[in-house]
Amino acid sequence: MYAVIKTGGKQYKVTAGEKLKIEQIPADIGQEISLNEVLAMGHGEQIKVGSPLIQGASVKAVVLAQGRHDKVRIFKMRRRKHYQKRQGHRQNYTQIQIQSIEG
Repeated sequence: MYAVIKTGGKQYKVTAGEKLKIEQIPADIGQEISLNEVLAMGHGEQIKVGSPLIQGASVKAVVLAQGRHDKVRIFKMRRRKHYQKRQGHRQNYTQIQIQSIEG
């Protein structure tokens, strides 16, 4: 069984037992969270699609870690104009493990 959830402005296809990194959410390590924005669910050939969400469906997950991704380096340059700009960015994330899909 799988579900398509929406969190942090992104959509993820998840199954039970899967680990994934999502946009940071305020939760403690080891805390169980519920992701209620379920867009679609499927089991084998059967699929249920919400409009836009499936009523009463939720995905239970446990927070494994809070961290930061690797640095993304941004380099801007205008040729012949003596302009160079260097910048870096590290995005925060929350690593979760999917426990169950209900709905």
